[in-house]
Amino acid sequence: MKNTKIGDVFSVEIEGGYLKFFQLVELDLLQLNSDVIRSFKKEYSKSSCPEIEEIVSGKVEFYAHCVTKFGLKSGDWLKVGNSKNVGNTNEILFRDTMDYGAIPGVITKESNNWFVWHLGDKDFTKVGKLENTNMNAEIGLIFTPKNIVARINTGVYLIRYPKPTEA
Repeated sequence: MKNTKIGDVFSVEIEGGYLKFFQLVELDLLQLNSDVIRSFKKEYSKSSCPEIEEIVSGKVEFYAHCVTKFGLKSGDWLKVGNSKNVGNTNEILFRDTMDYGAIPGVITKESNNWFVWHLGDKDFTKVGKLENTNMNAEIGLIFTPKNIVARINTGVYLIRYPKPTEA
């Protein structure tokens, strides 16, 4: 299996025959040393050949954890290049809840049992209720390639995940 490295850029074919791109920007020691990607908002026609630096300078749509080499192996995406420009990874904020999967077979719809972390943190920070900037934190689970492709295509993952409790 081919290895991937920080800076690698990947293409994903989306509905309508367009391409979107994402980049491996960091490894997260708090999430099993998993790959952290940033997915870009702009869609490109399949016939276009954008420069890598144009791609990585684009607006970021979301950040996520995954295993990029699994997506290569499954054919869900293709590696198209590499750039040293990985953006400001210190600002990336993730969240998770102790309620997700706590009771097998029971789906918790809302949670007040959250923790958050930035890349490079030594530990998670328990926050309970999500408030302020923590409300914008990305879900910090490690997603399968199919879930990453679904989020790129539709804006949502294929999982049922608790929402922050409304105020």
